Amino acid sequence: MSTATAQTPVSGRSAATTGAPGQQPLMTHRQILLVIYGLMAGMFLSSLGQTVFGTAIRTIGDDLHGLDQQAWVTTAYLITSTIATPIYGKLSDIFGRRPLYIFGIVVFILGAVLSSMSTSMLMLAAFRAVQGIGAGALMSLPLAIMGDILAPRERAKYQGYFLAVFGISSVIGPLIGGLLAGASEILFITGWRWVLLINVPIGIAALIMVIVFLHLPKVHDKRDKPVVDWWGATSVIVTLVPLLLVAEQGRTWGWGSPAALACYVIGAVGLVALLIIESKMGDAAIIPLKLFRSGTFSMATIIGFLVGFAMFGAMLTIPLYLQIVVGLSPTESGFATLPLVGGLMIASITSGQIVARVGRYRVFPVIGTALVSAGYVVLTFMSIDKPLWFLMIGMFLIGLGLGSVMQSLTLASQGSVEAKDMGVATSSATFFRQIGGTLGTAVLLSILFSVMPANIVHATANKADLTAALDAALNPTVASAKANQGVMDQIWDPIVDPIQDSIDSGLVRGTTAAKQAADQAVTQQVTAAVQAQVAAGTVPAAAAETVIAQQVADATPQAEATALATAADQAHASVVDGQLAVDWTDAGQRGYWVDQVVPDLVKQIDKGANDDSSASATNDTSFLTGADTRLTRPFMAGFNASSVTIYWVGLAVILLAFVLTWFFKVPPLRQRSALQEQADISAEAQLEADAGMAAAEAGSFTGPMTGSTPTQRR
Repeated sequence: MSTATAQTPVSGRSAATTGAPGQQPLMTHRQILLVIYGLMAGMFLSSLGQTVFGTAIRTIGDDLHGLDQQAWVTTAYLITSTIATPIYGKLSDIFGRRPLYIFGIVVFILGAVLSSMSTSMLMLAAFRAVQGIGAGALMSLPLAIMGDILAPRERAKYQGYFLAVFGISSVIGPLIGGLLAGASEILFITGWRWVLLINVPIGIAALIMVIVFLHLPKVHDKRDKPVVDWWGATSVIVTLVPLLLVAEQGRTWGWGSPAALACYVIGAVGLVALLIIESKMGDAAIIPLKLFRSGTFSMATIIGFLVGFAMFGAMLTIPLYLQIVVGLSPTESGFATLPLVGGLMIASITSGQIVARVGRYRVFPVIGTALVSAGYVVLTFMSIDKPLWFLMIGMFLIGLGLGSVMQSLTLASQGSVEAKDMGVATSSATFFRQIGGTLGTAVLLSILFSVMPANIVHATANKADLTAALDAALNPTVASAKANQGVMDQIWDPIVDPIQDSIDSGLVRGTTAAKQAADQAVTQQVTAAVQAQVAAGTVPAAAAETVIAQQVADATPQAEATALATAADQAHASVVDGQLAVDWTDAGQRGYWVDQVVPDLVKQIDKGANDDSSASATNDTSFLTGADTRLTRPFMAGFNASSVTIYWVGLAVILLAFVLTWFFKVPPLRQRSALQEQADISAEAQLEADAGMAAAEAGSFTGPMTGSTPTQRR
């Protein structure tokens, strides 16, 4: 195994006489393993924090009454972690990786504690932003440290350690998140808040492991005074925050509103300032522009941006899809994403071993983006009637693709720069991938919740689904069930109540008309009969009116009852207390009226009626849990259509990345680690200095490797 090695220092005349110095390991195998343990502890904290939180987001959104503000929470975290990533990378090149990694863990823990105290989605977003500042270190520095201590071909041998951590957190994270989110209260604290508090003991354990194990050799040149590009960092913030803000809120403000225009202008000004500042700062820049002189780095950055956009943005809908459409619990939805994790682990291990053995990786970005594209093609065919295994096939393909492409892009980015720029190159590549993910999250979730109300309305207008749902909603047994109260209040009561009022009003008019017709018929018949009797002399003329009134009063109830029974048969209704009324428990009557109102209701919905109820339903989806599937199907179909829209966008983005991979030229793999290269350079410089001193003492004019010119002392 080739570990990092250093030159044995030589001095005085021995340098001249010994020639090539001996080699000793800069880091032993045991030291490398201890460093990896520290990195794995931080990675476990970051990964578990994400998987635990991801499965609980629906519960949190429902409890805080702001599921449609989910993008604020996820975007705030990604914004700060994205902005912090290049800053950590540059500062770690100057001050070392270890102190910044420790700082990141501490801030991550603090953000988790603050987030657990949130009382609204916006407050949660603010505190998650704090947590994201710490996550920036946990995301970027492990890759840079791995690049420091291991040669590229050696990294594949250690990939299994990190994949094991990722796999374990992916398995237990959803379980823990689901159990905590599903509990109403634990130790007098709401269950979902423990999803955040669980990071505290894990974070403290990770912090202790990092402090004990993470020790790196110091080979940085400390003769130059460190220069921190704070203006560059500020310009990064000024550029990204308004652009990401308008990406999230554009649907609410309006893309051409004054607030949106202000964000565009501020972002553009920040970008211009960033380019000017970074060009002036040179090597000290947060994002050195010299990196982009490399075609390899530039192409890897673009592909990473597109992959991040497709991966982070579109994949965030899958846990929601599993819970809302498939009907899984948070715990079950977490386990249902294991095909994605499994595909990623299989591809990462396989590609890593191949790279370690053959030393080539050019093909993996092409294969990876092709597999991700195939996965999204599968997802675009999703419908609410498709089985869960169909969705899992798409997830598995996407996992295989991501596992193939991500490692290759990192290797290419690191291989395109000098060893001393390893940290800033790694963090810059991660930075742009995170920007893609942040934009993908903001834009795609914004699209999701923008099109969802219209899609729900459109799905409600489906005649077959509407007929079944309306029949269920008009059934008192179904409508009064406790599990259906939420969906009735949110969606169906605004539809059903006007229908029932309209039908009742019509039946009241029908009752009145039937009774009036019966009364008139009885009066006419009795009057004619009595007048005939008067003419026959059987009834005195003076008593005719009295007799008519008496006979009409006697015959009217029966006549009205007969008329109402006839009218009820014609109206598919019942007679209740002398009034026509629909017996909604009677399937025949209910079915008749459903068939009567559905065509007109479809026309009303197509024209945009009843849109408000479906729009407000996206704020809180807890009413779907346990509800009758006939009542929830239109919402499910609308959410499915919205998700498919997101998958189409993700497919378009990843196909663009696939095309670019064909033009991607990768550098050969380095044979030494970054620390080894820096140590060798330092040793060579010291060797030349020592040789020069030895030559001077021996009376030579020249330094090493220039030949020797004899001189004569005077």
